[in-house]
Amino acid sequence: MRHSNSQGKSPAFLQGVLLAIVIAIGAVVLYAQKTEIVTVQPRPTSPASGAEMFTAYCAVCHGKDAKGNGPATPALKVEPPNLTMLSKQNKGKFPEMSIYSMINGDSTVTAHGTREMPIWGQVFRDMGRDEAQAKLRVRNLTKYIESLQAK
Repeated sequence: MRHSNSQGKSPAFLQGVLLAIVIAIGAVVLYAQKTEIVTVQPRPTSPASGAEMFTAYCAVCHGKDAKGNGPATPALKVEPPNLTMLSKQNKGKFPEMSIYSMINGDSTVTAHGTREMPIWGQVFRDMGRDEAQAKLRVRNLTKYIESLQAK
């Protein structure tokens, strides 16, 4: 004798549906854990707007709020720093030249191994082949990060 529920579905059918749901949830969880960073050609933004450049180039790793919580963070080997705390971590003074050099690609943090952060200075130079505009981009992005410092 076969048992069925009030809608005419057998227990085996319901178990099969439940198993399919569990497998689907497991696949989604596995997919979510395997975050990959895909390199794409950055779209040019206004070199005058540090905020626009930050959103376009930095927020994917550092987060829209600059606190190191961007959507690409799970795929990184080293967690991006909270950019709003740079002054606080530097005795109340924004480390302007250090940040400018980091963005431009002049300095690296060797203790962290290889550099995951793109060398934006070179990317900016490649965008327009104009050294002055590339420097303006790095300067305005640095100034924007300075404006984000926690008070």
